[in-house]
Amino acid sequence: MNATIILITIICYFALLFGVSYAAGRKADNAGFFSGNRSSNWLLVTMSTIGAPISAVTFISVPGMVAGAGMSYMQMVLGFTVGQLIVAFVLIPLYYKMNLTSIYEYLDQRFGVKSYRTGAWFFFLSKSTGAAVRLFIVCTVLQLLVFSPMHIPFWANVLLVMAVVYLTTFRGGVKSIVWTDLLKTTCLLLSIILCIVFIMRSGVSLRGYGESEMTRMFFFDDVNDGRYFWKQFLAGVFVLIATTGLDQDMMQRTLSCKNYRDSQKNIVVGAIVQMIVIYLFLLLGYLLYTYAAQSGISLEGLTGDDVFPAIATGGYFPAIVGIIFVIGFIAAGNAAAGSALTALTTSFTIDILGKSQQTASEDTIKKTRTRVHVGMAILMAALIYIVYLLNNDSVIQTVYKVASYTYGPLLGLFFFGIFTKKQVRDKWVPLVCVLSPILTFILDFNSQAWFGGYQFSHERLLLNAFFTIIGLCCLIKKKG
Repeated sequence: MNATIILITIICYFALLFGVSYAAGRKADNAGFFSGNRSSNWLLVTMSTIGAPISAVTFISVPGMVAGAGMSYMQMVLGFTVGQLIVAFVLIPLYYKMNLTSIYEYLDQRFGVKSYRTGAWFFFLSKSTGAAVRLFIVCTVLQLLVFSPMHIPFWANVLLVMAVVYLTTFRGGVKSIVWTDLLKTTCLLLSIILCIVFIMRSGVSLRGYGESEMTRMFFFDDVNDGRYFWKQFLAGVFVLIATTGLDQDMMQRTLSCKNYRDSQKNIVVGAIVQMIVIYLFLLLGYLLYTYAAQSGISLEGLTGDDVFPAIATGGYFPAIVGIIFVIGFIAAGNAAAGSALTALTTSFTIDILGKSQQTASEDTIKKTRTRVHVGMAILMAALIYIVYLLNNDSVIQTVYKVASYTYGPLLGLFFFGIFTKKQVRDKWVPLVCVLSPILTFILDFNSQAWFGGYQFSHERLLLNAFFTIIGLCCLIKKKG
């Protein structure tokens, strides 16, 4: 596919995105930036929450994983669905009752300022690294398809991508995001559906679907296998709770709904649709590998993450398929990056710098979050380049591995806070939250030698949270 055509497609998409962003956010104040003035329509927010977790990593990595792991990812997705219900009916009412702008304000009210700052810093670490990995995928594919043929270096590619992300979020924040995400999610869903249609019309059928190892969904036979059902399912439940229910990025748009009932409807409907969408990505992966085998297309030297872009833009299909892929891919990448940048700005401004409507004037808050927004964009650009220097082929696994170490303390803090009434010695909470990931890493590194070949997977998150809870139990204040 010609680089010029791809570039024109990207420019047209971003022009439309800028238009929507400007129209939605031109009158946004600080409350509009941080919480959408708590006036967003729940169906609009649902479209946003469907598209937000489906990043460029999902777009690329999920179709590519069927060759090695089949459709085992659906086991984790089932866990995601259960986790969504817990978020909807346990966490959402709590957040609305406390009228939170940043969800980490809960930790301040429950434990104290040290716990509050610790939770905010762990979110900051989690979201900045996770967003960097996700945007790295976007930049890598754009480098391959557009910038390398034009002899533009990777660092310039990163700066251009971050400039676009910044420009679509700096004015309206959440108020802009829920509307731009409507466009992004629509493009993403149309892209995946149309790609499936085009591939099937090219002669690939589902006749041998049930007989292929690539379509195997459930694995119950080997507990040491990373694909083992209960490992995947339970990890999915708690990964979702941590990365959605305890994540300012995801909760920020959800809390922009008018009331908690609307917010719950958004979560439940979004969970059902997301399950369908993820399955479509896996189905696409099966069709891509089948098409390559039938057409004699060599995939030698390609990682799973390379298969979809290589086939979609390699001239095997009409040019429209490549254009559809590019639009869907860019939509997925920009959706995740824009909301991450806004959430990081919100959390850093309110939680770490302490600039809220109770402590500062409207003008002071606006000046602070404007500067922070620029700083966050620069930081994310730097982190993307670091990820580029430390490139790992299995990107989606990298994302979840990072999340298991950084979200674990958050999960432990919120679990202890919600399900116990105990007070703890707040000043020692940061130490507990630092030691927990260290202990988890030690066990993870030595698990095969210590536990008869057992390998930790996503359950690192649970182990990390468990250590945090044990540490908090040791800090319980004695009565009297």
